[in-house]
Amino acid sequence: MAKILVIDDEKAIRKTLQEILTFEGYKVDEAVDGEDGWKHFSENTYDVVLCDIKMPKLDGMEFLTRAMELNSDTPIIMISGHGNIESAVEAVKKGAFDFISKPPDLNRLLITIRNATDKNVLSKETKTLKKRVAKVQEMIGQSEEINKIKATIDKVAETDARVLITGENGVGKELVARWIHAKSNRAGKPLVEVNCAAIPQELIESELFGHEKGSFTSAVKQHIGKFEQASGGTLFLDEVGDMSLSSQAKVLRALQEGKIQRVGGEKEINVDVRVIAATNKDLLKEVEEKNFRLDLYHRLGVILIHTPSLNNRREDIPLLVEKFLEDIAQDYGQPIKKIDKDALKALQEHNWRGNIRELRNVVERLIILAGDKIKLEDIHNYVITK
Repeated sequence: MAKILVIDDEKAIRKTLQEILTFEGYKVDEAVDGEDGWKHFSENTYDVVLCDIKMPKLDGMEFLTRAMELNSDTPIIMISGHGNIESAVEAVKKGAFDFISKPPDLNRLLITIRNATDKNVLSKETKTLKKRVAKVQEMIGQSEEINKIKATIDKVAETDARVLITGENGVGKELVARWIHAKSNRAGKPLVEVNCAAIPQELIESELFGHEKGSFTSAVKQHIGKFEQASGGTLFLDEVGDMSLSSQAKVLRALQEGKIQRVGGEKEINVDVRVIAATNKDLLKEVEEKNFRLDLYHRLGVILIHTPSLNNRREDIPLLVEKFLEDIAQDYGQPIKKIDKDALKALQEHNWRGNIRELRNVVERLIILAGDKIKLEDIHNYVITK
């Protein structure tokens, strides 16, 4: 049931609106003037507000200004017996959802309220979706290692410096890359990801630089590569250590000149891309073994960020577990499960070979298989196996 606040210094108007809206199934609160309305609005949550313009103590326009600063998502419909075009335009400019003259036309009023409540519902749903998407941009932890990474991100994000992120599988290298992009001046442009280890070597050049129609047997149409797709934004080369030497040479040229050439094409294409790379390999060792180009290593590694293993930041495990319990419960539409101290301690002492990725899988397993509260015996039954 939608909740509506009616603010009007005329008792007859308030009574009429209250009766009509209650009959239509709305829950209605009344306020006798602007100050009373502000008290209601600041202490409660409403789906729609109907507000008179001319009132003692605090007029409707001032109320509207304050309300937009406090909660701009709540639709506010201004009503006035002294309505004119200038007042309507001013109200809408200040953020009002609509302007209705007194005495209000009943049908128009109800349609406007229905549209306002629909807008409010859509706004809430959009916020929820954005929060779900934004979850991947959260970096959980207060350990010294994580705080250092956060500080480094804050320093380098607004620059175009290339970043090389190292660390074991499952430690969150992709998350670091997403944070850098989200805090950068390129945040409004694409973040394009390429898993270099997942693409066959014979196709990686086409994936990165694109190809022209007919350039090879299966090239039935032109393909725009990841460098072009990311132009203006950020290109994230995950597992860059798995790239072939041939592809490394072309990536090096693209970084040096800011130009690429599609496979089978002759035209050089300018690209404006910030490159962030990540690897679980020791690239300097790969250089010694002639598997990776030293010049490319130096091009990619302007800024070096090492992401620690979970075993090296065990103090962050309680925060991570709490976050995963909340997120997974929300995904499943279930109440958040609690975990007792002994179970949490056992998780802190566990050897996390799969790092954060393994921890999240374990928490999900415990949510599914454990009882109402996760206990030490659940850790022994479902996590620590001999």
